[in-house]
Amino acid sequence: MASLTVPNHCVPTLLRTHSPNHPSSQNLPFPSTPSNSQFFGLKLSHSSVSSIPSSSSLKGTIFAKVNKGSKPPNFTLKDQNGKNVSLSNFKGKPVIVYFYPADETPGCTKQACAFRDSYEKFKKAGAVVVGISGDDAASHKAFASKYRLPFTLLSDEGNKVRKEWGVPGDFFGSLPGRETYVLDKNGVVQLVYNNQFQPEKHIDETLKILQSL
Repeated sequence: MASLTVPNHCVPTLLRTHSPNHPSSQNLPFPSTPSNSQFFGLKLSHSSVSSIPSSSSLKGTIFAKVNKGSKPPNFTLKDQNGKNVSLSNFKGKPVIVYFYPADETPGCTKQACAFRDSYEKFKKAGAVVVGISGDDAASHKAFASKYRLPFTLLSDEGNKVRKEWGVPGDFFGSLPGRETYVLDKNGVVQLVYNNQFQPEKHIDETLKILQSL
């Protein structure tokens, strides 16, 4: 069976390895508190971590459908205020669409606050910032209010849009991917950036592309 090795600097202290009586599992992180452990922006239970598939299950892994140079499919989702928002609403403007695992988790909070802190730069570039996760509108509203997020958060319950766009998961699909897309004024993707462990780098890479458009 394939093993999964995670760099020491990436594993938070909330997680510990399995019992030393099972050496074959030492490379897989298991939460010390099954019900509320957090791992790179996802709330995990013991079952969700222990169910990471072997390499033989890779056939079911989502691979990117939306690539640089393509036009992604339109969507209509509810924002944090319960209003319907469509991607087509932003036609004629650069749009940053970033998919993230979940509200109120460490990595996702850092990412959202980094977008907030650079929001004036995005506005100056005429760009719209849209965050998408599987959380419901109420969760998004509380998250946006707590951290004073000035941009739109959309609720993709059931991860339908995530699947339509082909956002790849991490750890063989057991962890929702953290992926950012930059669309130009014509709706064409100019950047696809994926980095689960350095959420704030999404903002840096996005601004670089915007400045070149």
